[in-house]
Amino acid sequence: MALPDSFLQELKMKTDIEDIVSSYVTLKRRGATYVGLCPFHNEKTPSFTVYPETQSFYCFGCSAGGDAVGFVKRIENLDYIDAVKLLAQRAGMQMPEDGVDDTLGKKRRVILNINRETARFYHSFMMSPEGVKGLEYFRSRGLSQKTITKFGLGYAPDEWDRLLKHLKSKGFSIGDMLDSGVIARSKKGTYYDFFKNRAMFPIIDIRGNVIAFSGRELEKTGRKYINTSETLVYKKTNEVFGLNIAKESGTSSLILCEGNMDVISMHQAGFTNCVAGCGTALTSEQVRLINRYADEVILCYDNDDAGKKALEKAIRLFNQTDIKIRIPELSGGKDPDEIIKNLGKERFKAMLESSSNQIEHAILNLRSNYDLSSIQGKNDFLNEVIKLLAAAQPIEQDLYLSKLCDELQVDKSSAKAQLSQYSKRTKYYNSRKQKQNELQQRMRQEYRENFEKSASSRKIKAEDRLIGLLMKYPSCIKYTSDFDENMLSEGFIKKAYSITVKLINDSVPTDLIHYSGEMTENEISRLSGVIARSAKSLQPESEFKDCVKAIKEEYNLALSTGSPDVSNDDVFINEINKLNKSNNNT
Repeated sequence: MALPDSFLQELKMKTDIEDIVSSYVTLKRRGATYVGLCPFHNEKTPSFTVYPETQSFYCFGCSAGGDAVGFVKRIENLDYIDAVKLLAQRAGMQMPEDGVDDTLGKKRRVILNINRETARFYHSFMMSPEGVKGLEYFRSRGLSQKTITKFGLGYAPDEWDRLLKHLKSKGFSIGDMLDSGVIARSKKGTYYDFFKNRAMFPIIDIRGNVIAFSGRELEKTGRKYINTSETLVYKKTNEVFGLNIAKESGTSSLILCEGNMDVISMHQAGFTNCVAGCGTALTSEQVRLINRYADEVILCYDNDDAGKKALEKAIRLFNQTDIKIRIPELSGGKDPDEIIKNLGKERFKAMLESSSNQIEHAILNLRSNYDLSSIQGKNDFLNEVIKLLAAAQPIEQDLYLSKLCDELQVDKSSAKAQLSQYSKRTKYYNSRKQKQNELQQRMRQEYRENFEKSASSRKIKAEDRLIGLLMKYPSCIKYTSDFDENMLSEGFIKKAYSITVKLINDSVPTDLIHYSGEMTENEISRLSGVIARSAKSLQPESEFKDCVKAIKEEYNLALSTGSPDVSNDDVFINEINKLNKSNNNT
């Protein structure tokens, strides 16, 4: 998709990747670069790096990489053109119109228009005499008209094609309606409304777009909830219900509960920082989205077995981030909606304010498993508590130990010695395990995903370095005149080389922004990795010629033998075996 080079270059000059990224990620300077926790995978140790010199980013943990366009594209879940539009708008630039292939962007906008019109239809129908059934349901749940309007709630008619006919009258095609998920096709080839006789909850993203719907049955005839399937604009694992409103609450704390109805009831009661994950279970993508808008999360899950299991999973997911979590002890109902109705918002507020942190919550749960009137019970309980405290800060460890030892009449010095010993073992084990996992992950990416199967490890290193040198030192182009690019590995390397040579020959800077429209997201990530690992050279042209020589030698060797001297899988297995052997010896 061709955007003028002059436009892209101006956009690059007016866009600072540090400013873009820092609006989503907390960055800290480290020499000439900036580092932070990666927004694309859960981590506690920063592996996400921003390079101001090349206006690029790269994560050494998950291999996500790119320029400002690629970052916005990933984090906002946009296509290439829409990501460029967002940055252009931010820079005060007008998008060019000629020669731009905006097919995917246009399709997204049509689907969003259909969703918006569908939400209006459901709400208007519910507010008409025909839709009183839906309105009565929401009022029976204690919702005011103000709340109903605020969340755009509606009702899907008890008919098979009422919405379909309405959207047709607005000029939308059957194909676009199918792509949006608001209608479906039967086995006989007829079309019908996907939602029928259901209370409707529009799902709105953080930019205010209606991206999907959740429909609740009004009569017990089938599934309690049915939801929009994944579309071009909706992926349930990435979305958080109510975040579009909660992010404006003015607080750095979010309340996370299980259901849409809980969120709406809590907002009506004044808890405007409440959200819920879309789908049946919380995902790591939703956790990362929440982490962008909150420093603390109160996990307000249902007070039943399923809710307790969901809570434990949420704790594990949030433990992979730096976000603080608190857990309230709920009573008086099975969920927040019921508790507020039974006990009132003040009592519920008190429960939230007295929420315990993760350690306190775990200790309370452990306490119920032991007979603390017996010596054995006290011993077993303290042993489990010590395991919990091993990951806590020293002050927290001291406070909890002091309190528990006083309560159980146990000598604190012996408990502290045991904790110190266990903490050292745990820290050593976790450090070794983390290093092993990181190394294995990198090797898998290097040897199994990124390396071409037909190339030797020497050729692969030479190819990566050749691309890095050519991008950083365009003068090396003069040594490519007698170089046959067919000697390069098929796929990414040949594509990156071809684009780079064309950019240099056309006197266009080899900035990532000029690659974004020609490469896939994964290819841009890999190219960012090449740049991130590409060290400066004192003699770039000489080193470039050495790379060309190595590639020719390896190519000719492969031709003469019929196959490279060692396969990527062999390299991968050998490296993993060496790593495991090394770890076993430590």
